[in-house]
Amino acid sequence: MPPTNGKTDGRNPRRGEGAGSALYMMRVLILHGPNLNLLGNREPSVYGTATLDAINESLSRLGDELGIELDVRQSNHEGELVTWIQEAKAVYQGIIINPAAYTHTSVAIRDALAAVSVPTVEVHLTNIHRREAFRRRSYISDVVHGQVTGFGPTGYLLALRGLHAHLSRQVVGDITSKPGTK
Repeated sequence: MPPTNGKTDGRNPRRGEGAGSALYMMRVLILHGPNLNLLGNREPSVYGTATLDAINESLSRLGDELGIELDVRQSNHEGELVTWIQEAKAVYQGIIINPAAYTHTSVAIRDALAAVSVPTVEVHLTNIHRREAFRRRSYISDVVHGQVTGFGPTGYLLALRGLHAHLSRQVVGDITSKPGTK
């Protein structure tokens, strides 16, 4: 799925002379897992009527407002999600992921997130802790920076705002810290 804001080109995310440059732009990878392409039609009583395109459009608007370049992708294939996560370290400052059903089954996605150490926020449209017993276990929750569940499509926006705040503190810390004191 192509990025919704058309800004992804795979180049170095630090387009200026460095993180302190006025040209610095954060880049965040948004990953949607299996069956999320069916949002709006799939069990609307559980997942709501918002489509994935509508969620992505809202994310794109907020990304523009916050000065974040987004790369939005969806896959029904675990291996593809793992590959994208592995590639993220060299390109993105953060990841927002809704692994969907893979939340409860994928050690591979968990291990990929742990390996790249890119600040990540896990998002779920529903509150997975109030669902069926098998949905209450997240294999990735112990390797992500935060988790947003139960707020529907708004959860993605909360995740982006939270990740932006976290990454902004990191950039300021990188700029103001003395070498070797981090």
